[in-house]
Amino acid sequence: MTDIPSGTSPQAERPAPGAPPPVEVRGLVKRYGELEAVAGVDLTVHAGDVYGYLGPNGAGKTTCLRMMLGLIRPTAGTVRLFGRDPLQTVQALDGVAGFVEAPTFYPYLTGRRNLELLAGFDGGDAGDRITQALETVELTDRARDKVGGYSHGMRQRIGIAAALLRDPKLLLLDEPATGLDPAGMRDMRLLIRRLADQGMTVLLSSHLLAEVEELCNRVAIVRTGRIVYEGAIADLKRGAGATYRLSSTDDARALAVCRAQPGIADVHVVHGRISFAADEPAVAVLSQALVEAGALIHSLAPETVTLEDLFFSLTEGDGVVNGGVPAGETAAAAAEAS
Repeated sequence: MTDIPSGTSPQAERPAPGAPPPVEVRGLVKRYGELEAVAGVDLTVHAGDVYGYLGPNGAGKTTCLRMMLGLIRPTAGTVRLFGRDPLQTVQALDGVAGFVEAPTFYPYLTGRRNLELLAGFDGGDAGDRITQALETVELTDRARDKVGGYSHGMRQRIGIAAALLRDPKLLLLDEPATGLDPAGMRDMRLLIRRLADQGMTVLLSSHLLAEVEELCNRVAIVRTGRIVYEGAIADLKRGAGATYRLSSTDDARALAVCRAQPGIADVHVVHGRISFAADEPAVAVLSQALVEAGALIHSLAPETVTLEDLFFSLTEGDGVVNGGVPAGETAAAAAEAS
């Protein structure tokens, strides 16, 4: 596990009104020679968020996390953790814990002994939290086994236990469910949800979209080092608009009606059915127009847009979601502009 400089972490508590957010990143850039790994990232993690940082491999997620933790220096831009710069003061990491890439431990020592060594680095009352941390990650029964015999999922959980020794208010996790089997992924999801329910703010990078959709309330989606969307998952879905599938007694005539009808967009045929994007009022008017044109409706049903659909629209397409929300623009902002 990448070590985070030690500090005294305060007890988790509700933020005071006007308190700075747990994470605030502005204009973050990291270049390695000609390669721009991170290209002007802006994001804000609010207290109580379970925040997903999403992007394809090589999009700059891990580099960005390293800069957030003060492990590498940005080429440009700023990071503030609870209002403090981790490059200026180690106290910026008070109440902050986590791991970047896979957590690693001494394989020939037990899980408890590894935690005892890490607690010694942190000092204070970190050692008093070992038993509770092991209980939280459900490793009490394996605490006296050598880490070398742990499964991948158990090593991920002992990594979180090590982070919990700091009694963090903010937990940063880099791909915590990567390589886990379905049971391990379920256990990791339940663990993160349990920590969030206790009032902890969690920022996790991931490419496991179904997990993020179930866990996170807000996301940032990054493409080639740039944020293409940041905000609530619910807003992203609303901004994408609803997609409908239609079959009728005369699909050729229905297709012509859909293409001519105001408020009906992205009309095409998928697996023998007409697909289009529209809001509910436009669909109601379309239904009447179809009947008047003699194309009676066999079926007309909305399709549920998934985070996976939106992710690929933003990271592999033209940066525009189905409903026309430009990349990097929230649904609310798009609505104001329309």
